[in-house]
Amino acid sequence: MDLDALFTVPGTVAPFLRAIAAKIARHDPAIVCGPLTGGAFLAQLMAVELGVGFSFAERQAGTDGRSVAYAIPPPLRQAVRGKRVALVDDAISAGSAVRATLTDLEACGAIVVVIGALLLVGDRAQGFASEKHLPLEWLDQVGNPLWEPSECPLCASGVGISEP
Repeated sequence: MDLDALFTVPGTVAPFLRAIAAKIARHDPAIVCGPLTGGAFLAQLMAVELGVGFSFAERQAGTDGRSVAYAIPPPLRQAVRGKRVALVDDAISAGSAVRATLTDLEACGAIVVVIGALLLVGDRAQGFASEKHLPLEWLDQVGNPLWEPSECPLCASGVGISEP
């Protein structure tokens, strides 16, 4: 799900921004960080709304060629060290961008205090936040059944993956 267009006219996202920022504010972050693109757009607007610092993570190729990695740019790495950080994304489904950004924030020495999103797609974000002992704040949630290959009904029936 791509919500990036929502941020092209910031006034349209303003009421949603205020609502999620109020939830995030309860966790007292010093910095709001998000993965590029939508998460970073949300993080920057939220940082202004909360009067705190802003950071972002850039997507990089994973070391195995299949996974996703995100990294805080070198000039910003020291700025998050030891700081209370809210990690936000516009939408979280499988959560790969949030997971990778969290990993790099921790490598920088940041103290992630909350994960937030405008929209959760499915329920993977709750499991991840719980596993990491982090609060999760969101505005809305829609279903999106994702299965492990061993539990996938199409895999079990022998239907292969095809390219579009």
